[in-house]
Amino acid sequence: MKIVVAISGASGAALGLKVLHALPRQFQKYLVVSESAQTVLRKEHGIVQYNNSDIGASIASGSFGCDAMIIVPCSMNTLAKIGCGIADNLTTRAAAVMLKERKQLLLAPREMPFSAIALEQMHKLAILGVIIAPPVLAYYSEQNTLEAMEDFMIGKWFDLLGIENSLYRRWNADD
Repeated sequence: MKIVVAISGASGAALGLKVLHALPRQFQKYLVVSESAQTVLRKEHGIVQYNNSDIGASIASGSFGCDAMIIVPCSMNTLAKIGCGIADNLTTRAAAVMLKERKQLLLAPREMPFSAIALEQMHKLAILGVIIAPPVLAYYSEQNTLEAMEDFMIGKWFDLLGIENSLYRRWNADD
């Protein structure tokens, strides 16, 4: 499977890197980091990545054949651009390709509370088949650490994309 992981400029950019590292080894992985995310990664974790201006990269073409894309965290700016069809950088161009090719696109918007405008854009994208999955916890899996909470969210995102994982304790009515 070919999968794109894009990190936009919302706080929590390291969660996108954790998603990338948690993907199965046999997957072909492609990472896009926005300029804003580079700033967040630099400030929050001292990490520097490539920029988002290369709209000629392979993942910006439908003929390259990516199977899925996850944008985590997804800033409201990136969400709005995707919802309006603006493809002015590699992240939004790759997302536009996923939409036109009817491939899996998962957005993990990281903002609270959501404005009516953001909710309207999410609704519009959901109608188009985009998976809208903010990083939300469930308490039945009894996460006791930040790492366990992140594993739960990543596991749920992988479930939505059909990626097998054992990153969290599953619901068991007998517990």
